Amino acid sequence: MKVKRFLSLIFIFIIVGLICILFLLYGPFSIFRDWIITTAMSTMNHQYLATWLYSDETINDCLNRNKIIEIKGETDTSLINFINYSNVQVTYKNEYERQILEKKVENNDYKIIKIEGKKYTGYIVAIYDPSRITVAASKYLGESGQYLTTISEQNSSFIGINAGGFKDAVGDGNGGIANGITISKSKFLTTYPIDGTEYVKYSMIGLNKENKLLIEKYSEEQCKRAGIRDAVTFGPVLIKNGELSEIKGNGGGGYAPRSAIGQRKDGIVLFLVLDGDRTQFRGATYQDVQEVMNRYGAINASCLDGGTSTCLTVRK
Repeated sequence: MKVKRFLSLIFIFIIVGLICILFLLYGPFSIFRDWIITTAMSTMNHQYLATWLYSDETINDCLNRNKIIEIKGETDTSLINFINYSNVQVTYKNEYERQILEKKVENNDYKIIKIEGKKYTGYIVAIYDPSRITVAASKYLGESGQYLTTISEQNSSFIGINAGGFKDAVGDGNGGIANGITISKSKFLTTYPIDGTEYVKYSMIGLNKENKLLIEKYSEEQCKRAGIRDAVTFGPVLIKNGELSEIKGNGGGGYAPRSAIGQRKDGIVLFLVLDGDRTQFRGATYQDVQEVMNRYGAINASCLDGGTSTCLTVRK
């Protein structure tokens, strides 16, 4: 009798569990469903998690309700005016301004600031001299990728952050073929289209020879005319010319580790990485990234490749 009762309880728990799962997946409340669809569809290799569960109509409806409407127009580089703070009296507008501008005596090159949110933890790095920022790639570009730690070590980098996306058709994470435009020290490393199109979905994110960050849907020829010296291709654009892109719902990306780059009007470049863990944090939304970048004064900002690619290296 005890065995039968135990088995009956197990059966009841299984049935209740299945009902709860089905309710979350297909019930009247869309929050959980939207989270699954947008998180899965924002990846390159795990979209099946959404397509197995939902029809194309349901997925498209969800993505239409959760998306980013990017700011139109070209980057206004006149908004960036470099300031040498060692020659001026600094008045901090707020705590975030103080964190950025209050340099450590032992390090004049950059400053790492730890940040925490309700669902994420991470770091924002202030790079005081953007002329020292360059794009570095795998030695085996076109064949296979390398870990960011290895690339950073090979280039004697003080700070490294993952940047553009890469083709990964078979899901092995090889990382050998970068998507879109990749420029390093004025040399074009790649000009591959993204998903068979000409730079429609994502933007070129690059520094020109004046060390100003441009975020544009540029072709190779346009990059040359604009004097872009270092660039990658990714997105979405979160802030442009001081205006915030409109984020509907969760922006279409759900919760995930995130990377981003931005530039303040004083020329300081910001690297941002936000992550979650399996116990307390789920990661960050596009809203979280936008809010952090805006809080720390970025007037231009775009996401970089996130998810499992999110990484920040620091040279000791």
